[in-house]
Amino acid sequence: MTNLLVLPILFPLFTAVLLIFFKERLMLQRWISAISLLSGTAAAIILLRRIASEGILTLHMGGWLPPYGIVFVGDMLAAILVLAASLVSLAVCLYSFGSIGVKRERSYYYSFFQFLLVGVNGSFLTGDIFNLFVFFEVMLMASYALIVLGGTRIQLRETVKYLLINIVSSALFVAAVAYLYAAAGTLNMAHLSIRVAELGQGGVLQVIAVMLLIVFALKAGLLLFFWLPGSYAAPPSAVRAIFGALLTKVGLYAIIRTFTLIFYHEQGHLPSWIAFMAAATMLLGGLGAVAYKDIPRILNYNVVISVGFVAFGLVSANQDALNGIVFYLLHDMLAKGLMFILGGLIISAAGTDQLERMGGLMKRHPLLGWMFFVLALALVGVPPLSGFAGKVLLIRGGLEEGLVSLSLLSLFSSFLVLYSLIKIFRLAFWGDEPEPESHAPAVLPKAGLAAACGLLVVVALIGIGSEYVYALVAQAGEVLQKPELYIEAVMGSR
Repeated sequence: MTNLLVLPILFPLFTAVLLIFFKERLMLQRWISAISLLSGTAAAIILLRRIASEGILTLHMGGWLPPYGIVFVGDMLAAILVLAASLVSLAVCLYSFGSIGVKRERSYYYSFFQFLLVGVNGSFLTGDIFNLFVFFEVMLMASYALIVLGGTRIQLRETVKYLLINIVSSALFVAAVAYLYAAAGTLNMAHLSIRVAELGQGGVLQVIAVMLLIVFALKAGLLLFFWLPGSYAAPPSAVRAIFGALLTKVGLYAIIRTFTLIFYHEQGHLPSWIAFMAAATMLLGGLGAVAYKDIPRILNYNVVISVGFVAFGLVSANQDALNGIVFYLLHDMLAKGLMFILGGLIISAAGTDQLERMGGLMKRHPLLGWMFFVLALALVGVPPLSGFAGKVLLIRGGLEEGLVSLSLLSLFSSFLVLYSLIKIFRLAFWGDEPEPESHAPAVLPKAGLAAACGLLVVVALIGIGSEYVYALVAQAGEVLQKPELYIEAVMGSR
């Protein structure tokens, strides 16, 4: 057992509470937030190194052994995702310093930001499905505040939709958890895997599995993404960055953990349903990305495409596909955070989010333009950047399972990603210069540019050092492929 597992949760939790007492002292809020996120990132790196050398780590709160009590579990998948979330949060926090605005900073923005990170990291590290629900709700309550902070008309409108969707999904989640406990007599994930194997994954348990799939699909934007493009377009660009990078990934993580650890025994028609959902998500997300001409919605639909891509790997569920899921999630969290930061900087530089009213930014902001171009290549999967290895593994895993149509559709969705991002690059940076009076000269925040440069370096290094990263990814993929490793680490000889 190790207390190191709770540090990625405790750092943002204590910081969120502490910041409440410094509402008017903006510089102190910024320093405290940055130091806390740096500390959380350091803890995540130490945790990853410990897991790489020692294997899966557990922490039984209060000394209560499983299946009783609260347990935190750190396997390599959780460690990689916690580290990615910490890096993205640090970058977005730095970007927020010059972009979020004093009014929002004085309305507890950084406290809500930290509470959201509590929910994200807690979701990755918990070993209990009820506590997964609790951390989901912590994350969602913070996101409710962040999406409405500022009180513009579009924010209020989209907040109502976002709130209603998540209330419905949360009610369905708690109902599914209650039925699951009634059927299996436990909520510890490792023990649930044993109990489902003993009871047989049919009848009531199959219905519960479908209920959880619907819940997590709503939260991840898998097929049921009708709420996402509008809701994510409403808040400021810094909030869009943290939403796009982290929130859908928590839903995807829940799907992956549930259907590789608990409900993997007799899945019946579930793989076919997930395959349909993945295909529809990639196709509809791609069409949305190429159809719109405003930057926020183009970027939001790119988030939708990536959700379908990860679900495609879960359908294959062989070793290559599971390794690809982990690699792609690591890449996608970092790259999507960078994408929204750069998108926000482009909007600030142009003074509008409409591509038809942009142009000539390459003359004034060449660094911004070339960073966006390199990012576009990374998102498409051009080697040696970070997106290449994950996509190759996912497609290879799909072809090994005979999923030729899904594999081809995933390649087609990558071309749609390329088209949508190159459209932004062409019209914003190489289009005709707008009339001088149509935009005011913009000075881009140095902290935001520094954050973008840092994330771009990490994205490039993950691709260049993919052999080293793959060793960690393979350790995570092995646990997904062999759930008995997770069960043994949590349950021991019981």
